[in-house]
Amino acid sequence: MKTRTLRMNMLKGLGLSTAVALMVACGGGEGTDQAAGTNTAPEAAAPAAPNADLITADQVKFAETIDQGKVAKGKEIYEVKCQACHTLGSNRVVGPGWKGILDQRKPEWIMNMILHTDAMLETDPEAQAMLEECLVRMPNQNLTKDEALDVLEFMRTL
Repeated sequence: MKTRTLRMNMLKGLGLSTAVALMVACGGGEGTDQAAGTNTAPEAAAPAAPNADLITADQVKFAETIDQGKVAKGKEIYEVKCQACHTLGSNRVVGPGWKGILDQRKPEWIMNMILHTDAMLETDPEAQAMLEECLVRMPNQNLTKDEALDVLEFMRTL
């Protein structure tokens, strides 16, 4: 109840148009491609319940070298769809800052937050805790899996 009251006060203070703009600024979608390489990110909470659509670690592998073409595409997507809520530094705006994000979260966790936000918020305790902290549900930006992988490759450079 306290969170709901805080959220309502926040929305009233921001004004409806600003609140709507914040709610549509970042999100996910569906797609079908895979990346190649290895994953060296630390452990992060896995979803509590299995979901056939969720991305698994074997579907998100990094190449040894950073693909600058994917980085450029990922940066462009960030500038259009993500920067209203996420900074490239460590500070939080609406959502968390992206600096060092791959040191904090596994790539498949990030991909699932981008592509399957609703499923993550239903099953993943860390995603639920972030919603409690940020007070704004990450909206669906309808990214393909390829686009989400481009964003992830851009995150590798931060």
